Amino acid sequence: MNRIWAAPAAIALVAAATVWTTPGGSALGAAHGATAQRVFVSTQGHAGAAGTRADPLASVDEAIGRLAHGGVVFLRAGTYAQRVLLRGAHHVVIRPYRHEPVILDGGPLTPPPGRSAMVTIVNSSWVTVRGLDIRGYDTTSRKAVPIGVYVHGATSHVALLGNHVHSMGNYNGTLGSFDINAHGIAVYGDRARHPITHVAIVHNEVDHLTLGASETVVVNGNVTHWRISHNRIHDDNNIGIDAIGFEPTLSGPARFTRANRARHGVIADNVIRNIISRGNPAYFEDGGWCNCADGIYVDGGKAIRVQRNTLVGNDIGIEVAAENARGIADHVVVADNAVTRSGFVGIATGGYCDGHQDCGGVETGRAFANRFLHNTLYANNQFADGSPEVLVQYHVRRTVIQGNVMRATGPGQPLVGTVPRAQHDASATAPHLDGNLYFARGGAARASFGVLGTTYTGWQSYRSATGQDAHSRYADPRLRHPARGDLHLRRGSPAIDAGLTVAPRWVGRLDVDGQRRVHGGRIDIGADEWRRASP
Repeated sequence: MNRIWAAPAAIALVAAATVWTTPGGSALGAAHGATAQRVFVSTQGHAGAAGTRADPLASVDEAIGRLAHGGVVFLRAGTYAQRVLLRGAHHVVIRPYRHEPVILDGGPLTPPPGRSAMVTIVNSSWVTVRGLDIRGYDTTSRKAVPIGVYVHGATSHVALLGNHVHSMGNYNGTLGSFDINAHGIAVYGDRARHPITHVAIVHNEVDHLTLGASETVVVNGNVTHWRISHNRIHDDNNIGIDAIGFEPTLSGPARFTRANRARHGVIADNVIRNIISRGNPAYFEDGGWCNCADGIYVDGGKAIRVQRNTLVGNDIGIEVAAENARGIADHVVVADNAVTRSGFVGIATGGYCDGHQDCGGVETGRAFANRFLHNTLYANNQFADGSPEVLVQYHVRRTVIQGNVMRATGPGQPLVGTVPRAQHDASATAPHLDGNLYFARGGAARASFGVLGTTYTGWQSYRSATGQDAHSRYADPRLRHPARGDLHLRRGSPAIDAGLTVAPRWVGRLDVDGQRRVHGGRIDIGADEWRRASP
């Protein structure tokens, strides 16, 4: 779930996540290879079969049960109307045989109350689920939470690779109900003493999900050392990728502890499009829709890198915040991302409300020690309601916004925005802005910038009054074909070799295209590093 301030007039060290990988993307470990046991499953198989290619089983779960010491379950082509349970499984791979198309179809199944999934991994280790088409697991019950792939318990070393999770969810139509929930891929660290560790969610496509108040891909609670990368996430009606802390995933004394936070993770190289909550019953309030679905959301997470992602046409591009009043989001680095055509804002940070009625009458948590570096933002605020490219909300401190390209298309649209009463927020400090490149269609005299509750009109007036952006520039960044979504720099761009010095541990060694981050005398401003061979 998510909220963001939307009134039109309002407008330290990050631990690099050591994410588990193995050659070839396999989780089999020592069991992988020519000697690994293989069990075959087919829609033409039968119970009690030998499990060979000539005599396959019919049940995936029965095949898993044959692998006491690990191995591979090969699924032959076909449609399987069955859930898959890996409970206490170790060194197991589930995948299609060769490149045969395999569908797990939940259409004939009825999700029971609570969370349930087409593939559940619990109390397991060194498990890979690869190359499956997972679809159709639907409900209209507010008590049921259908999920494509669900990981929980005391689990480690899980790889979800190249799956397609789509066309499923919770279709209950009760307006304004946050009891409507579903997920595409969900990792819940629900054991206080046993974090889920080393999860890789890579090269999946997750799309056309009906999610209610929940998320497309989520790591929630006691989850550490994880990677969500190279996925295509699109056309879902709530958050694309979410890293969550402080929800009741852990209850009792552990809830507001470090254990109940997604942490030490990487969200990288994903393409996220059309994440839009309009029409989602959970987000109907006060007679209208809350258009507030993030492409990427860090809600109470810690020590997370969000880098080299491309986000197009979502309600909100990237947000770093904490919804729970006792929550915090800290030591998050958002670097080298391209964010364009968001409905509200490109990037937001901070709690969405300070307890006043004009933002919902609730108190939200804090965001501190976060860095927003070398991102490219273009033509966000498609709703044209006066929202900025970057929005700094409540309870924000020790924040760095440096080296970004911000190109607004509205004539009087704010480039950096603030919220009412921020100057009276004892927990807030002004962000440090510098080394950025700004441009808006209305020109420098009409450009506006908000800092700690005050909005300044005019580029020079803003800098004189605040001392911010001392080394920044106001000029057309000369993006290649921004209206077509191409945000690369053109020859002669003032962003080229114009960035301030920044340590690789912050901004990373690669640009948004995965090419060397510094090419030439100095780093370029924005997500793209221009090369002389570029047109």
